[in-house]
Amino acid sequence: MTVRLTHTSDLTPAALDAVRDLLTDAFDGDFGDEDWDHTLGGVHALIQDERGPVAHGAVVMRRVRAGGRWRRVGYVEGVAVRADARRRGLGGQVMGALEGVIDRAYDFGALSASDEGARLYAARGWRVWGGRICAAGPGGVVRLPEEEGTTYVWVPPRTPPGDPVGDVSGDPVGELVFDWRDGDVL
Repeated sequence: MTVRLTHTSDLTPAALDAVRDLLTDAFDGDFGDEDWDHTLGGVHALIQDERGPVAHGAVVMRRVRAGGRWRRVGYVEGVAVRADARRRGLGGQVMGALEGVIDRAYDFGALSASDEGARLYAARGWRVWGGRICAAGPGGVVRLPEEEGTTYVWVPPRTPPGDPVGDVSGDPVGELVFDWRDGDVL
């Protein structure tokens, strides 16, 4: 099975419905309208078989203040593998494709990991952000302590040493301030 990269705008309504069904099933029904909205508008990595989507992930653009300036960040959303196809490396294939997009198009990558997903991301070189996690909300900057310890970053190999985002050989530190969005901010 191969990964296909495609933008949301290139997916048919039927294809989008099939992806949403995969995500709803994979997250045991805990994948609502706002979660779906966060998954749209970027590049999707899809693996399909004769039954439809087997594995999916998306990377969407977010603005994040890091190191005193706002950056373009590839934020990973909706990573899931159909239950009958898990533990076969498909999640890793999807993440590899998304990491390539991040490496080519963004300053760095970020995501909020579940306990199950954290193992996959850590094994691929994603690092837990060691500093504060915040969001620029309607009333100003709001700290999100519940996201600290579950927010991971992917720093492209081209990132210069000493960049405030963190060198891949060390632990990322400092404060990340994400743009605000409805639903789960991260």
